[in-house]
Amino acid sequence: MKLALIYTLLAAIATVANIFSQDMTVRIYSGPYHIALSILIGTGVGLVVKYILDKRYIFRFTARNAAHDGQTFILYALMGVVTTVIFWGFEFGFEHLFATKEMRYLGGVIGLAIGYVTKYELDRRFVFRQGAA
Repeated sequence: MKLALIYTLLAAIATVANIFSQDMTVRIYSGPYHIALSILIGTGVGLVVKYILDKRYIFRFTARNAAHDGQTFILYALMGVVTTVIFWGFEFGFEHLFATKEMRYLGGVIGLAIGYVTKYELDRRFVFRQGAA
């Protein structure tokens, strides 16, 4: 139960980083494809933040060296492809249906929440299996 609470807190931190990055992007850039660009940037920021937090606090994983850490991050990112499709589907879907930034962000938060539950299982089984909690 403690692990689930910590994971939820860390997922919330990564979600805030993602949505904040998106919001900052659309404030700075309002040209063509600004929504898609903001979601892409938010996804990247959220991915890096979540990797650092999961690696340290959830899976207590220590890479052997920088190359091993890079390989682990690539595998972590690949496991995130499916969950990113879920997240983007909700966020773009809410944008299409409601056409407001608040609803777009709500869709993003819902998609991230669903994706993070799935991502934990994938990461536990395939990415951090030697250091899994």
